[in-house]
Amino acid sequence: MCGIVASCRCPSAGETTTENGDGSVNHGIETSPQQLSQHLQHGLDAIKHRGPDGSGTWVSQDGSIGLGHCRLSINDLSPLGAQPIHNADSIHAVVNGEIYDFDRLRDICASEHGYRFTGHSDSELVVALYQIHGAPGLFEHLRGEFAFVLVDQRPGSQRVIAVRDRFGIKPLVWTTVGDRVVLAAEAKALKPLGWQPEWDVQSITDSGWLVDERTVFKNVQSVKPGHWMEITDGRGIQMHQYWDADFPDKTIVETRTIEEMVQGVRERLINAVRLRMRADVPIGVYLSGGIDSSAIAGIVTHLARTENVKIGSDKATQVACFSVQFPEASGYDESDIADRTANWLGIEIHRHNADEQRLADDFVDAAYHNEQHHMDLNSVAKFALSSLPQQQGLKVVLTGEGSDEHFGGYAFLTHQYLYEPDLAMPNILADDTKLRVSLETLAINKRHEMTANDGSRTYNGFDDGVLEPVNGSTMPATIQAWDPVSTLYSPWVQRQAQGYDTRKTVLASILPDVLPKIKDQWHHLHAGLYMWQKSVLANTLLTCEGDRAEMSHSIEARTPFLDHSLTEYVNSLPPSTKLRYTPPNKDDGDDEDGTASAPRRAIVEKWILREAVRPFVTDEVYRRRKVPFSAPTRWPKDGPLHCMFKRLLTREAVEELGFVDYAVVEAALESAFGETPDQVAFRTLNYTGGWVAIGQRLGVKKATVEESNWSWV
Repeated sequence: MCGIVASCRCPSAGETTTENGDGSVNHGIETSPQQLSQHLQHGLDAIKHRGPDGSGTWVSQDGSIGLGHCRLSINDLSPLGAQPIHNADSIHAVVNGEIYDFDRLRDICASEHGYRFTGHSDSELVVALYQIHGAPGLFEHLRGEFAFVLVDQRPGSQRVIAVRDRFGIKPLVWTTVGDRVVLAAEAKALKPLGWQPEWDVQSITDSGWLVDERTVFKNVQSVKPGHWMEITDGRGIQMHQYWDADFPDKTIVETRTIEEMVQGVRERLINAVRLRMRADVPIGVYLSGGIDSSAIAGIVTHLARTENVKIGSDKATQVACFSVQFPEASGYDESDIADRTANWLGIEIHRHNADEQRLADDFVDAAYHNEQHHMDLNSVAKFALSSLPQQQGLKVVLTGEGSDEHFGGYAFLTHQYLYEPDLAMPNILADDTKLRVSLETLAINKRHEMTANDGSRTYNGFDDGVLEPVNGSTMPATIQAWDPVSTLYSPWVQRQAQGYDTRKTVLASILPDVLPKIKDQWHHLHAGLYMWQKSVLANTLLTCEGDRAEMSHSIEARTPFLDHSLTEYVNSLPPSTKLRYTPPNKDDGDDEDGTASAPRRAIVEKWILREAVRPFVTDEVYRRRKVPFSAPTRWPKDGPLHCMFKRLLTREAVEELGFVDYAVVEAALESAFGETPDQVAFRTLNYTGGWVAIGQRLGVKKATVEESNWSWV
């Protein structure tokens, strides 16, 4: 894992210039090659946490292109693993992330294509595969999490390409500064390249930051997951897609047996874990009380003991697990279950105590690294947890992210599953419409009950056909639960946004060729999973609770559940293998028809995953229902968190944002803490606190109504 920056002169980029505070146009930083190298290095210094083991830059002779890289040494710890990477044919690259199965791929490139490698790192494969297969040909050979920028200076094929992995595990943002395209792993690295931060208030309010390529910063975009950017003098900037998730037609009957499908998941997950145990440094595992991380820890232990698979480097002889511990009275602590799993596996576990003081101390730093707001303290807790492996001298951990998004682990997916029968395989609910509909009604009511007081942003209007393109799916509204309520914004913002249905932003983010599949081909559950994967997973869970939290402490997180070979197989499975109806047990007090029991008891989430990993987890974990990783939301008045927010959210600081109503924040400071806290108020403080922390640390320009120029989809 690493940090990358790049600057590329592109004549057409001047079409999207930015203005300075005095109204003059910012044409970028006109520099010599030597000065560009210095600017790139300053950008790397801003993200040194991503790569503290060394850095380097490369600039073309004419200064038109420059690349920078800061290194976290994982594979090939020698100087030969340093970047930028070059080859004799004038191809240059900087790579952030990991390419798995690289030993086999290197052998193929060398033996079948005669490619000569200079080092032993996985990153060098990017240049080799590009030279052999070109773009987009090389992408089908890449397995892992990655973002990279590659420069091809060969006569007749001159171009720059910037690529992001299939799920957006690794970040890559870009903007234009004058006639240059500048790119980086994090936006803070763009400042030395001429970028002047401004808030994108429309993106913040219409959900763009959450569901499409926009960020919270004006004119700063992410390269979308599964996409690549191509920059040429003749064609300017072009975006291409090289991969997308897909699901089977819901009318096609499944011919595989349950046993075959369970074995298929097991084999692919084990292989995904095995590939991610390859490193030249020790590897650890994040372990909670859930089945996802427990399965990873169990499989790692199994491979190490039964197949003698190395846990990273030769020095690693035992699995090291890391767990977060919340205050016991909060009701959110799972460390005791993690302890029992570790004891059952016979492995060591290290705990991080995320008490109130630690969360208060880390809030501003976590927000600065996230570069976007968050609705709760989950990202702060993950930020704190990621300091633990660093303290133990580890650079790599395996995590359970991505399992819920593919196996159907979230409670709000239950009514998506129950919306229509699963005709792909025999199951009780496909035959009993009355039972399915009654369970769906209970699931919807339960969901409303859960969100009534948790501060979620809800859409209260009636359906006027807006959701018809997605077959009436409620997922767009579910996604927007991550957004602030509109009353938080200043009056001028509310006037600008008045009457706009933010569900349309979600619909607009879906590619045109996918909409017919959602409407007519995919099961409702699969359509919901797709929309969630493209929004909250990519733009929040893999950022605030993923890459940014981990890399802030120079920790590389590897996600076996997001191995595309595994996910493509899981996507092909019928919905009823992911969520499965289990007839209620009368001994548990259920009514005869089972409809009085909560859907949470009747519908088992991630059923096929449970069966696939049963040999590797405790019976307690196998039977335990999904409990999301969540930091506590109830804290005392005048405690460390309350005091931190009062210091951070002064009138002056909030009004300097330019788009938040301080009166709402002031009221929230009074009602978000104590015995009966207002959950909307607590979210308000988290959102606004994040914006203030980011604005102050990055020097973001105050938003004003005069500068807003919104257009709606």
